[in-house]
Amino acid sequence: MSDIDRFSIVTLVFFILSIIFVIRPFSFRVRFPIVGRTKLTIGLMSAPIIAIAILWAAQCLGGSQIRDGIVGTDDIKPYNILILFISLAYMAITLDVTGSLQAAAFWVSNQGGNHGRKLYLYFYILLTGISMVIGNDPIILSGTAFLVYYTAATNLEPMAWLISEFAAANTASMVLFVGNPTNVVICEGFLVNNAAFTAYTILPFLACSVACYIVLMFQFRDEKHVPRKLNRTGKLNAREVLRDPVSAAVGSIMLVSCLVVIIVLSFLHVDVWKVSLPFAVAKFIFDIIWDHYRYSTDRIPKFNEKIDADEHPDEDAMVHEIQRAMSIPPDQSADLEQSVSTTLNMPMASSPISSEKPPLTHPTEKNALQTRESVSPTSTISECRLFPELRDKFDLLHRKLAAHFPTFFTALPRLPFGLIPFAFSQFILIEALSKQGWIDVFATWLIRASHRQMIPTIWLIGVLGVVLCNVAGTNIGATILLTKVVRAANMPTSTMRAAAISLAVASNIGAVSFTFSASLAGLLWQTILTQKKITIKQTQFAFWNLLPILVMTSVGLAVVTAEMVVLYH
Repeated sequence: MSDIDRFSIVTLVFFILSIIFVIRPFSFRVRFPIVGRTKLTIGLMSAPIIAIAILWAAQCLGGSQIRDGIVGTDDIKPYNILILFISLAYMAITLDVTGSLQAAAFWVSNQGGNHGRKLYLYFYILLTGISMVIGNDPIILSGTAFLVYYTAATNLEPMAWLISEFAAANTASMVLFVGNPTNVVICEGFLVNNAAFTAYTILPFLACSVACYIVLMFQFRDEKHVPRKLNRTGKLNAREVLRDPVSAAVGSIMLVSCLVVIIVLSFLHVDVWKVSLPFAVAKFIFDIIWDHYRYSTDRIPKFNEKIDADEHPDEDAMVHEIQRAMSIPPDQSADLEQSVSTTLNMPMASSPISSEKPPLTHPTEKNALQTRESVSPTSTISECRLFPELRDKFDLLHRKLAAHFPTFFTALPRLPFGLIPFAFSQFILIEALSKQGWIDVFATWLIRASHRQMIPTIWLIGVLGVVLCNVAGTNIGATILLTKVVRAANMPTSTMRAAAISLAVASNIGAVSFTFSASLAGLLWQTILTQKKITIKQTQFAFWNLLPILVMTSVGLAVVTAEMVVLYH
């Protein structure tokens, strides 16, 4: 501890404060000239940036740490990670825009029929399978809205189905290195080949996924959660929600091709962004050309200035198809919308969670980061509008372009742009901790606790990873921090590799934990449900996730231990 001084203490304090505000955002109102009263929020988007500004002013970090947090050190390249995920997110989200995921859900629903527990299993398998390929965010985006309306139409208590969706999506993201930003941090930080990453994680994933399903069925065994028989009379028409089969086919081919090329070229140590970005640009060009063709040939509706910009016919089509299959008369559509606000029959709460009628707005118009802080750190409360005529013209232009190029303009607000400043901020803050000696201190503690032995390291890193996902500024911050600490500990090769795979398991299942802010997917999931007027409290989220995370942590780390013992002993 001899290298720890007052600058080190200040750095650690502001790092912890930024984490606290990420977990619990703080809002206050300020009156500005012209603009009027404005609500400012210190939270996910702003807290890490404010901490960096203060630490820079206090000379606790310098320009070199900021540069390293963007360019990277120790083989970790933040820009590489973020370009990769924005590129893949665009391809996955535009695929979702075509209605492919909703069509798949409709098909699975038909296979399950009116057998509640069979359908519960089928949905779990579907969500797991898709998340393995395209990651968890598209599942959270599309699957959550579908389950909200589906459970409302069939009079199901939604908690069991929503918790299952969230667990399946996040557990499956550990399979491919592109499934989660944390996976790429681990691959780069520990020099793990992309194909080898899947070889290491496939068995822990299978064990965690099966264990999680068994636990979910156990804790939702009551008929009120997952009944044996469902109230449904007809079949869903998957074609009804598959809005653009051509784009769906092209998008699927391009996304799978991109993943295959990335894995193949990983053996040649090619930066992944050099592969994903060209594919994303090619998909963007296709979307623009194809939408223009459809618009010119009247395959999609022409722009109509009189139509309300807030209407969402694509989502309406999904709702109406569910109503038809469940034999709900059209004049009772309002009842379905109202039933979205159903009481969540929780063992810890007996009163309705919400009684407001949910608007039929698309749940993913703003991603979780934007919605959590109202698109920017500020949110105007007053009715004052600056340059109203210019804003009206801009709004009209935007609506015209959105009608002409619906794929791009639907996908654009759903892209995780909020990940960029947040992730860079986390890299910079951890570079500041490193400069002030804290990474070396943490590494010393790890060495003393594990004695650089492989099995103790697996369990220490695994358990710490799950815990830090909840208290270290999402699983991204936890992964960056632990990667730096393990590398600083200078462990043997076998122990280092074991720590990497243990951290991969922990950073993915760590999202299925106690706080929504354990992952960006958790914040996104919470936001969508809030927009649907379904409020799941933090205590309820932790209550239902407690047993799954305990079992998955034990099972997943046990499998990692067995793998490493076989490989290195």
